Amino acid sequence: MTSGQYSDKDIRTQAARRRTFAVISHPDAGKSTTTEALALHARAIGKAGATHGKAGRRATVSDWMKMEQDRGISISSAALQFEYRDAVFNLVDTPGHADFSEDTYRVLSAVDCAVMLIDAAKGLEAQTMKLFEVCAHRNIPIITVINKWDRAGLDALELMDEVQERTGLLPTPLTWPVGQSGDFRGVLDRLTGDYTKYDRTNAGATIAGEETYAADKAIELEGDAWQAAVDESDLLDMEDQNHDQEMFLAGKSTPVMFASAVLNFGIHKLLDMLVDLAPAAEARLDKNDVPRDVADPFSGFVFKVQAGMDSNHRDRLAYIRVCSGVFERGSVLTHAATGKPFATKYAQQVFGRDRDVVDEAFPGDVVGLVNASALRVGDSLYLDKKVEFPGIPTFSPEHFMVIKAKDSSKYKQFRRGIEQLDHEGVIQVLRSDLRGDQAPVLGAVGPMQFEVAEDRMNNEFHAPCALERLNFSLARRTTPECVPTLARERSVEVLHRSDGELLALFSDRWRLQGVQKNHPDLVLEPLVVS
Repeated sequence: MTSGQYSDKDIRTQAARRRTFAVISHPDAGKSTTTEALALHARAIGKAGATHGKAGRRATVSDWMKMEQDRGISISSAALQFEYRDAVFNLVDTPGHADFSEDTYRVLSAVDCAVMLIDAAKGLEAQTMKLFEVCAHRNIPIITVINKWDRAGLDALELMDEVQERTGLLPTPLTWPVGQSGDFRGVLDRLTGDYTKYDRTNAGATIAGEETYAADKAIELEGDAWQAAVDESDLLDMEDQNHDQEMFLAGKSTPVMFASAVLNFGIHKLLDMLVDLAPAAEARLDKNDVPRDVADPFSGFVFKVQAGMDSNHRDRLAYIRVCSGVFERGSVLTHAATGKPFATKYAQQVFGRDRDVVDEAFPGDVVGLVNASALRVGDSLYLDKKVEFPGIPTFSPEHFMVIKAKDSSKYKQFRRGIEQLDHEGVIQVLRSDLRGDQAPVLGAVGPMQFEVAEDRMNNEFHAPCALERLNFSLARRTTPECVPTLARERSVEVLHRSDGELLALFSDRWRLQGVQKNHPDLVLEPLVVS
């Protein structure tokens, strides 16, 4: 028996019910809209919103930050939990913009499966390919959704060829569209041979009507469109593009379905696919590659830190993925990095800005710990049996700006804001004795991170600031012994990152190559995600 009222069997049963996944894609492929549609179909919300800003449409519930609503993009991640059939979904929506790929990577460390959206008109875009690579690196099974089939786009068979050629995954469609892109009538279920016909609702704000018919009725209803879908499905059979669960879980194939999230077409089938195919919460490897059984005492790790979600309170929320045991609110855990106790008096589940108190959670669940100022991304927490999970690497920054307070009387707020943004991982903070604490350097993967940092410094911390771009474009890890030599080189600067790394910044790769040629013994290691 574990502590509390649950037996090992109880915990394993609850873990088996969990489906923890992320929705990921290129910007504008419909992630937030799909998140809302999934919650709508599972009856977690009454009406779906959208981020495209049309008159009369609500802002998407999961996009709570003002910049998100103004621009119609996701910057922060939203963790949503809801039930469907006998499963408990933990859906982690992610930033889609390439500038926030580091945050997406952190989220992927906490999920067991990914739903990859592909825009029917655009196919596999650059950011989509990056995310496929991250999933492959982390051995995360991928379900592929061809979204926006209600709009004119590419040929379905051509899209399957593109997925296979560019990702190396064998696409195994479970549904096939009836009607070409732009004329989405419904789907052929390739397992049963039945036809699911969709009916539009008011701008997709409520659940779309659907009726299921046998093949003989489908040919009456749709004629040539149905026959074309049957013929193309037969071609897939000939190529052996049929679902194999072992290949899917091994990351060799990807089940595919066709949908229109904005119209709520195909979302019900996606929910069923997640219940039936997506992996449940299972044992996780610790930093020594030893599995932590789901029935072991509680353990979890922080994959995201977020502040400013409640304008009335300057609180700080650390999202943890429960890996083993039962999380019980009020329990005192151990912070693996410091060995210090960590009290969990305030624990919540978060749906955009909306929060509910969490009294308990099971493996696979995501819990928000409030006022978690001691926690950083990658930290592990445990009860009784010590464990530490692998840390979450940071990306190499490619853009750099000096930030200074405009008002010297607001320096205390300025310093607090910089520390907060650094802790959350919103931006990387670099310092040196030469620049001092009053003019730290911000490092970012993409320029929009600076906009988020500036907006929050101004509005959340009330510390107006000025940013000045630096002429650096890449960073390399170095050592203290190399600093004197690097300090003599032009267009090079060495700074300390808050995680203890010493980074040498270079204006461009030619400057880096020149320094390496003149000083081959210098330590200049790439910062790669591992």
